[in-house]
Amino acid sequence: MPLSFKRMMYEDLTLALAEFFPVLVAFRTKDVEIEMFRCLPLWNQLVSPNYYVFLLSRSFRLINMILYIIFAGIADDTILDVECVRRIDLFTYRKHLLRARPGIDLKIVSKIWPVGVTTARCESAKKSQNELVKRSEADVLYAVFQKYASKEVNNEKFMTYSDLIHKYLQLLDPNNYDPYTYNVLATCVDTSRDGLISFSEFQGFEALLCAPDAMYALAFQIFDRNGNGYITCDEFEDLIKHTTLHASIPFNFESDFIKLHFGRDKSRKVTYQEFTQLIHDFHDEHAWQAFRMRDKNSNGYISAKDFEEILHSLKSYLLTPFVRDNIITLVVGEGHQRQISYAYYTAFISLLNNLELVKKIYMAATRRDLTKPLPKEEMMYQAQEFAQITPLELDILYQLVNLQTQQRASGEVYSTNVVTFADIDSLSPMKGRETPFKIQMQIAEQKLRLEQGQTERTVLLQVAESAYRFTLGSLAGATGATAVYPIDLVKTRLQNQRSSSFVGEMMYKNSFDCFKKVVRHEGVRGLYRGLAPQLVGVAPEKAIKLTMNDFMRDKLMMKDGSLPLWAEMVAGGTAGASQVVFTNPLEIVKIRLQVAGEIVGKSRVSAISVVKDLGFFGLYKGAKACFLRDIPFSAIYFPTYAHVKKVFADENGYNSPGTLLLSATIAGMPAAFFPTPADVIKTRLQVAARSGQTTYSGVLDCAKKIYVEEGFGAFWKGGPARVFRSSPQFGVTLLTYELLQRFFYIDFGGSRPEGSEAKSVHLEGVLSKNPDHIGGYRMALATFDGIESKFGLMLPKFKPATAKS
Repeated sequence: MPLSFKRMMYEDLTLALAEFFPVLVAFRTKDVEIEMFRCLPLWNQLVSPNYYVFLLSRSFRLINMILYIIFAGIADDTILDVECVRRIDLFTYRKHLLRARPGIDLKIVSKIWPVGVTTARCESAKKSQNELVKRSEADVLYAVFQKYASKEVNNEKFMTYSDLIHKYLQLLDPNNYDPYTYNVLATCVDTSRDGLISFSEFQGFEALLCAPDAMYALAFQIFDRNGNGYITCDEFEDLIKHTTLHASIPFNFESDFIKLHFGRDKSRKVTYQEFTQLIHDFHDEHAWQAFRMRDKNSNGYISAKDFEEILHSLKSYLLTPFVRDNIITLVVGEGHQRQISYAYYTAFISLLNNLELVKKIYMAATRRDLTKPLPKEEMMYQAQEFAQITPLELDILYQLVNLQTQQRASGEVYSTNVVTFADIDSLSPMKGRETPFKIQMQIAEQKLRLEQGQTERTVLLQVAESAYRFTLGSLAGATGATAVYPIDLVKTRLQNQRSSSFVGEMMYKNSFDCFKKVVRHEGVRGLYRGLAPQLVGVAPEKAIKLTMNDFMRDKLMMKDGSLPLWAEMVAGGTAGASQVVFTNPLEIVKIRLQVAGEIVGKSRVSAISVVKDLGFFGLYKGAKACFLRDIPFSAIYFPTYAHVKKVFADENGYNSPGTLLLSATIAGMPAAFFPTPADVIKTRLQVAARSGQTTYSGVLDCAKKIYVEEGFGAFWKGGPARVFRSSPQFGVTLLTYELLQRFFYIDFGGSRPEGSEAKSVHLEGVLSKNPDHIGGYRMALATFDGIESKFGLMLPKFKPATAKS
């Protein structure tokens, strides 16, 4: 037999073998749970009797391997997960199956039920790098489980259904709850259906809630009553008929919609992937059936009250508070109740579904001008490029905006045929959710920790965060210093220029003249004289300033996450003072190198020669003036930067790189200008006086002599150059610092720079505030609420009236 034919036979055989086991194998013995993959039975692959020979031999090997896994698990007293089992030779079949059927999904079990609840000892668990809802640590989750587990069997703790539903999740009132709903919610966690919830099941459900498609996966678990990984029509129908929505607006299970999904005889089973589309489309089908049911005369009209009831029941997740409260007001005209046509009904729902697209149409029509009023005619012209939006939908949009404008005007009635971006945005149910989910989750978690007082972190974690910020601050500082160093050189030479009778002393008329002469006599490289020691020192200088400011802001932050102005100034001033230990030696070496080029013919001065000449204590000459300059600079700069960022932030509180640069640059202007007198004094103290120049013994002596000899205006020498240097330097530095924190974000449990993240309007309200709800359980209540509002699975929560005693 040719080798290629043998290979083909082997691939077909492995495909048949994998599909020979159409059920999820669940073996439960004492503490052992093994959940393995399940594939669809495709018996048509077995087209030759020869396959059965190979199938038989491979089956024996498979059985031996399964027994080995089971007994190994019992011996080790552990739980084997799918990922561990797949690495055993049995699952080499998987690669052949994928090669033969590229589209087949072998991870269906992991999609329905996130296995791997406890990692087998063969290999440790690997967390996904894209995990947005963070899993809880196993030992922490186990402590929570032990706290609520009230049942003990063979020295092992278990949760009862009441422990989970009533005490832990608090989904139902323990004194008044519907038994069917109680059982449905509990069995979606109890996969063994034995009435008890083990820690592995508790942990597995936490993993499901962390999944990116948790809402769909949970809904599938609820519908999959048998736990076999499929949903039958009977299971789907039984659950829907128990919902309160079906009681008020019955769904027709004999419709073509059901037959298309489950087959004409309703015998087809729906997989998870198919279910996600089924439950999504079910809502739209239900809305269409609701209209037909309320259209009692079959003339294509329903009443405004029926229209409101359908929207509240089936499309509540699309309604903002304003739309929800004004449906009747909108559709009632001229004092009589208006009949709603099917066209208006579908257009209204379609508009609410497509408001994000309407925003794009508005932006295109106004060339991204968010404040420009857009007439209806212009909007209609632009909407012709988009087939999803109809003139009727735009009519409804302008009616809603008109009604909203009237209400804002305190009852003053007037009409308008224009809309702005803010008008459209206020009608959108997506408002507050445009921010990336990852950023929303980070902000929501941070604010939840503040609310719960969980701000205490280990010393090691705080040190690691400071080291992280220090590293990023060093890179940012070096970038900013290099960008503006020529301006700094011009500023230094102007400040060192003395007004006296010495011939040739007035070398420069102004900043521009100084720049030209440096380039003419020293070349372009002269503009960067002294840059090397500047870069060596600026890294720790800027890093310690940025790190200390962030550190102090974290320490002074109030419990509600706010920071008063005095605290911002203290944080900034402390940062400025802490940097002097690096700044002063750096400044004195840099200044002496910068002015060295002014004297023609003098031997070349190096940084090493300056340090040797000054000595250690000489490096801190002028430190008092340095304090006088750096403390007010930082006390002004950082609070101003934080507040200007808020002004330029978008409606979600998010700053783009452009607004970050603009905010940092604007904040640097007053911060750089007002401490200029201290900077002049510092420069005079640190520069070596040449023959015939005035010498100074200290800060006060220097200030007095400058005033007497040169007048008050001398204190502001180099002020404009200082603004032009410091303002853009800190603009570039802060921009680089914040962008580095965004691109290389590490969560140390602290806070990110204010304004560099968007406000979490949505997630802040849905995360559970219960401190025992950790990991995925923080999203449990929100996920259950989501399947109610978005999928219509509103199960009764209280006892039926007839069941009450």
